[in-house]
Amino acid sequence: MPDLGTHSSNTDVDVKEQVLCARLESLDSLLVAYSGGTDSAFLAWQAHQVLGSRMLAVLADSPSLSRRELKFAIEFAEHWRIPLKVIASDEMENAEYRRNDASRCFHCKNELFAVMERERSQRGFQNIAYGKNLDDVGEFRPGQRAAELHQVAAPLAEAGLTKQEIRMLALRHGLAIWDKPASACLASRIEYGRPVTREALAAVEAGEDALRELGFRQARVRHHGDIVRIEIASDELNGAFSPEMAAQLVPIFKQIGFKYVTLDCEGYRSGSMNAVLPIESIRMAE
Repeated sequence: MPDLGTHSSNTDVDVKEQVLCARLESLDSLLVAYSGGTDSAFLAWQAHQVLGSRMLAVLADSPSLSRRELKFAIEFAEHWRIPLKVIASDEMENAEYRRNDASRCFHCKNELFAVMERERSQRGFQNIAYGKNLDDVGEFRPGQRAAELHQVAAPLAEAGLTKQEIRMLALRHGLAIWDKPASACLASRIEYGRPVTREALAAVEAGEDALRELGFRQARVRHHGDIVRIEIASDELNGAFSPEMAAQLVPIFKQIGFKYVTLDCEGYRSGSMNAVLPIESIRMAE
């Protein structure tokens, strides 16, 4: 469960939410890039509160989106009666995306926003927004470059909202996403330089489904070819490091197709694949 801490006062968060609502109103009509994660789901919910029928959440479905995340995103939108359109995203047809270098996220988001541009034009909406928050500023996220290229608004970041504050607001409004574990696309689990294939994505998804079945709430399956590197959240690691658990993990992941099954002693951390990128690759991708 996320630690919301006490870094932000209620007054600060109230002011930022007011700024967010004013920004959304200024956008007139809006397509929201929606994945069902905490940031995009809160943005879609808040946009619907402010704009009503003048907003539409757009969910891109592709092999890099797990079926579990797709189901959750649809159910969340249905529960709050948020207008939703599910579209097919074809980034797998792009050889530059499949190559899986440091620019992979750019090619994925570039495809998403291009599809949303067509949708926006056909439906007569004025703007597109996505769930970038203040904590994302300055991080290595090539997708932000695609957003800038397509002039996609980032209302959460513009309002100065951090991830923690977004979770605080979601909890205040009774949204189930307030403590939802982070869940980037499945392609982010495949080591850079190893091609993104449907088979690799399916292996990652099957592995993470299995870890959830075993009771792990925050976990990543990192695909290194014959080797799987399993990351478990630090507060759950004690349950992973035991002969009994190893006896369950090894056959599961070997059946999925991995030859060697490893547990990462550092535990789960977001973006761990980026640690091996040369600085030159990062600069070129930004």
